Amino acid sequence: MAGIAGLVFLLAAVTQAVSGFGSAMVAVPLLAIAVGPATAVVAATLVSLPLTAGAWRRERAHVDGRLARVLTLAGVLGMPLGLFALTRLDDRSLTALVGVGLLVVVALMWRDVTLPAGRGSLWASGVTSGLLLTSTGMNGPPLVLSLQGAGLAPRRFRATLQAVFCVQDLVAVAAFALTDHLDATTWAAAAGGVAGLPVGWAIGNRIFGTLSPERFRAVVLAGLVVTAAVALGNAFLRS
Repeated sequence: MAGIAGLVFLLAAVTQAVSGFGSAMVAVPLLAIAVGPATAVVAATLVSLPLTAGAWRRERAHVDGRLARVLTLAGVLGMPLGLFALTRLDDRSLTALVGVGLLVVVALMWRDVTLPAGRGSLWASGVTSGLLLTSTGMNGPPLVLSLQGAGLAPRRFRATLQAVFCVQDLVAVAAFALTDHLDATTWAAAAGGVAGLPVGWAIGNRIFGTLSPERFRAVVLAGLVVTAAVALGNAFLRS
């Protein structure tokens, strides 16, 4: 288990370092094959916490504080509904939700969709991200779409995302603990995942800035399509 999780999260950390987001979108569908979707969601959030905390610490000078505060607070408001879905949905439904969610993300990114940078849009994105975090582990898409609309430079974009991810992850882990989602299997998967983080981030950080925007976009979209197919195939096999 720890070895599988280590490899999965190594790949996830590469994605996070290169793009600023995407670790859960890689980790949850793949890890769900081994441990089930609910455990994968919780383990991915546990592993994301040290990953994003370290990135936030290293790049804190580049964080847009106003955007980070609004998106974080709004995210906390959306978490209870996502936690309800995680608790109530069966494994097949939850896995299918992850897969469909990824395909929606791919479609939005393919169409270069961005959200307006107004206050209402920020709050809506934040609430949606919190809901998605505690139900699928994938809180990145609405945050990415919103921050793209704000027109942040790449390093400021990545740094602000890490700050929001870190605080949202911390609150989500506390919620998972209060609802008895932190079992032995989850901790084992998370421990293996944490072991794979340093190598994955180091590889991804070397890649960051070397890919052209067009090639980077193609690689990200292709990877998300593959992981979505894995999730939907897993859901079908569970029927």
